[in-house]
Amino acid sequence: MSQLETDLLAAHAAGDKPSLVALYSMASHQATDLDAACFYAVYAYIFALEINHPKQTELFNFLKQHGREA
Repeated sequence: MSQLETDLLAAHAAGDKPSLVALYSMASHQATDLDAACFYAVYAYIFALEINHPKQTELFNFLKQHGREA
């Protein structure tokens, strides 16, 4: 298991939504294909919306650009 996966599991266990936004965003940027990048970005976006995180607009725009958001 990668460090990123370990950190994601720990953040989920702790309910640390700001870290989940950051970690899923990082996973999206590190993804090797567009589908994977969008998969992780969706999760980052969901958590960002839940806590009104400043990255929500950036994540929305990324998903919209790639046809994953209307």
